[in-house]
Amino acid sequence: MKVIGINGSARRDGNTAILMEEVFKVLRSNSIETELVQLSGIDIKGCTDCGTCFKMKNSRCAIEDDCVNNIIERLKGADGIILGSPVYMANVTPSMKALMDRVGRVSKANDSLLKRKIGAAVVAVRRAGGMTTFNALMDFLLVMQMIVPGSSYWNIGVGRDPGDVRDDAEGMETMRVLGENMAWTLDVLRSYKDIPYTLESGSSV
Repeated sequence: MKVIGINGSARRDGNTAILMEEVFKVLRSNSIETELVQLSGIDIKGCTDCGTCFKMKNSRCAIEDDCVNNIIERLKGADGIILGSPVYMANVTPSMKALMDRVGRVSKANDSLLKRKIGAAVVAVRRAGGMTTFNALMDFLLVMQMIVPGSSYWNIGVGRDPGDVRDDAEGMETMRVLGENMAWTLDVLRSYKDIPYTLESGSSV
């Protein structure tokens, strides 16, 4: 089993990455492979609503000169996905928003590529806007038809300067509990992955 984390922060290895790594530690202790993709320093173009992904249905975005198609391929192969972002004007970062827009369109155009993967959202906040940012990430996970485990609190860590979130004891514990619940859900998914299921009857065959 593998979980890929997408860190939308402009700060490489900052507070958002620290929070995501706390989740990863628990996942790795449960024999789940992890990979962190950091968007810092990468120019991601916004969706142009060209509709090509719906015409081609090849699981690719028509914009080929950035990293989005590479990320889509990685997400397709993952069992779980964590989206992380700091708060920018009470919302996600521009790079995360552009990525969600384009990945979301491609997924919808191709029979919902991300459906039934395990998903989670992680937010680093200085003071305010944490919940609106968290909700933006969660809205994406849910409309992608992903399975979203909870934690002991909303998945938000408080800190300003890089490393400050380590002093947020409750936030760090929330990440550890999130990791435990993701690991448990992934284990259930692994147990039932090969059992055929009929939506009409609601029972295995």
